[in-house]
Amino acid sequence: MSGQDRISAVNPLPPVVAALFLVLMGIEVAFLAGSRGLVGGPEAVGWRLAALQSYSFSPDILAWMWQTGQWPAEHLIRFVSYPFVNYSFTQTLFVGVFLLAMGKMVAEVFGPWAMLAVFVVSGIGGALAYALIVGGPQPLVGGFPPVYGLIGAFTFMLMRSLSSVGANQARAFSLIAMLMGIQLLFGLIFGLNKDWVADLAGFATGFALSFFVSPGGWARMRGKLRHD
Repeated sequence: MSGQDRISAVNPLPPVVAALFLVLMGIEVAFLAGSRGLVGGPEAVGWRLAALQSYSFSPDILAWMWQTGQWPAEHLIRFVSYPFVNYSFTQTLFVGVFLLAMGKMVAEVFGPWAMLAVFVVSGIGGALAYALIVGGPQPLVGGFPPVYGLIGAFTFMLMRSLSSVGANQARAFSLIAMLMGIQLLFGLIFGLNKDWVADLAGFATGFALSFFVSPGGWARMRGKLRHD
């Protein structure tokens, strides 16, 4: 096997996926190291809590901004910062695994910038839905809403693939149905967490956005609009 063949066989991660993963895990490693006193001194023990207070998404803060007409950057950044602050290493690990798997497939088909757009916009969509439907003081934390957006894009890809061979397109939604079923099961056992609203909204956002950012998607949508 030639050197080029070996490189092709490895099929490396798209840089945008690798960068997002490194940022996500880098923040988590800093939290863990600080909590164990390895870096940062005594105050590092509270790094995670401080980050949750400063970078989580808060429906109450959004309501305050809407009512007062004030939109400070320190609060607007919460729309895109909350996915990178998780409650625990386990949560971060699950988010990272889904990011690597789904992000790689979406970036390879849609392109890196389209994949990044799905990730960011799905996170925003999940936060808005959480604020509108759930509301209240409980913040939204963790990277599942944008990751579910990537699952939405993957579902779009699978639906198009099934359509091309005349198969039942409903099968494309089996993954999201399984994941939401698992969330419901865990909710019944350990107590229902309303974060699922943001996750489902992230999925819907990523799926809808795929009609525009997939290869040739914008041209298809423009053609349909002109035809209508």
